[in-house]
Amino acid sequence: MSLKPRERVEIALRHGYSGIIPFTIYEHKIKPSALERELRNCGLCIVNRTVPVCRTVYNDVKITKYGYYDDAGKYFEKCVWSTPVGEVSSLIEPAGFTSWVHEKWFKSKDDYKVIKFIMENEHYIPDFTPWIKAEEAAGGDIIFRAAVGSEPLQSFISSNLMDMQDFCYEWMDSRDEILDIAAVIRKKRLEMAQIIADSPALHANYGGNVTPEIIGKEVFDKYYVPCYDEVADILHKKGKLLGCHFDANNKLIAGSIARSGLDYVEAFTPAPDTDMSLEEARRIWKDKVLWLNFPSSLHLKKDEEVEKATLEMFQNIDDKSGIIMGITEDMPPERGLFSCRAIMNGLASLCSLG
Repeated sequence: MSLKPRERVEIALRHGYSGIIPFTIYEHKIKPSALERELRNCGLCIVNRTVPVCRTVYNDVKITKYGYYDDAGKYFEKCVWSTPVGEVSSLIEPAGFTSWVHEKWFKSKDDYKVIKFIMENEHYIPDFTPWIKAEEAAGGDIIFRAAVGSEPLQSFISSNLMDMQDFCYEWMDSRDEILDIAAVIRKKRLEMAQIIADSPALHANYGGNVTPEIIGKEVFDKYYVPCYDEVADILHKKGKLLGCHFDANNKLIAGSIARSGLDYVEAFTPAPDTDMSLEEARRIWKDKVLWLNFPSSLHLKKDEEVEKATLEMFQNIDDKSGIIMGITEDMPPERGLFSCRAIMNGLASLCSLG
């Protein structure tokens, strides 16, 4: 009896090899079509990150959302968070598969007390029913992933809190305020980790999108790695796996990642799009599962070139256990699914080569 796509991914997540490198794609990066059906029939596994394992509620926080069109006909969505100590707001412009963020919560130092109040009053109620029902309905074509949330410091950059430039200035001018809020977020992440550990989920991501050129190795070692380690310890006690979305230039922090409690490095994008090849990553992260993102720049090439690039990526990789190929970034609409088919053809060729 042949293995289902999800089973192949799970084998790889446990450092195994099912005879072919699994191929995955995020749930929102593929739409129903004849080619999509063909790819799924050939073993494509969808990674669904939309099903929660809990409900999030807030005490003494009122959330108001509304949409509007400006004079040019552009649509915007405003979200206002009101608390007894003040309010913060965000403004986004939906743009198809993505959105443009025009406004984040932090606008002045007065916002720190509001942000802290919201974080302190965020609570989680375990609810595994949606997850169980979703897995039952999906069968073996979809793997569901839980989320711990962003790392405490990364929360200031990757979420609604603060844009990158403000964070850089505030890290120098108001570090105590940032670390005070980060400590609150860190405790909340531990609460979420325990819920995930008790849930039906096999694996979860903890943050990601770290930009080493901004964060630096010292800050990463001091404020990121310990957070991974403590959450990994909680999950490992229940047989669950923890990963992080590292899709940038990772060479500066590669050794730190290797020493962390993370089980897998997710969205790792090999050269030419970053500063590390798959061969380098395999050597440095020999104890980690590598859940790759196929380099976005290569999607622009012809099918035969994409297939060839897939083969060349693995030419110095003898042991294919613990490796998953994935699509975690946007693809050119006119090329995406054709590129995916070429990647899968390349992976099939690797299988036949042994």
